[in-house]
Amino acid sequence: MDQNAFNAFCGSLSHTTHVVQWGNADVWKVGGKLFAIGGHNKGTGQYSVTFKVSDMGFEILPDMPGVRPAPYLASRGMKWVQHYDLPGLSDAELQNHIRASYEMIRDKLTKKLKRELGFDA
Repeated sequence: MDQNAFNAFCGSLSHTTHVVQWGNADVWKVGGKLFAIGGHNKGTGQYSVTFKVSDMGFEILPDMPGVRPAPYLASRGMKWVQHYDLPGLSDAELQNHIRASYEMIRDKLTKKLKRELGFDA
């Protein structure tokens, strides 16, 4: 998945916001909470995508070539992985994981914020 496809997909999810920070990274949030990060990997030249995963996903996905525990986030005990090189995940699989990350973050928003964003309807 390249930068344009990543940003288009994340932007298609309801009530997301996009900022560029941390040295030109595409940072996507829902309700002000981070759910995905995209940026160019200096080591491989590939566009890397970082996202939150379930406990099981954190155990399984880093065993795949091109996927690893997310630098910085995983070292602090958070269950985030990074798709950083080929072969990695297909675009469809990556979209499914990004959507799951979005849903995990969205579901943990406060009731008040969910209501304000229209997620309780």
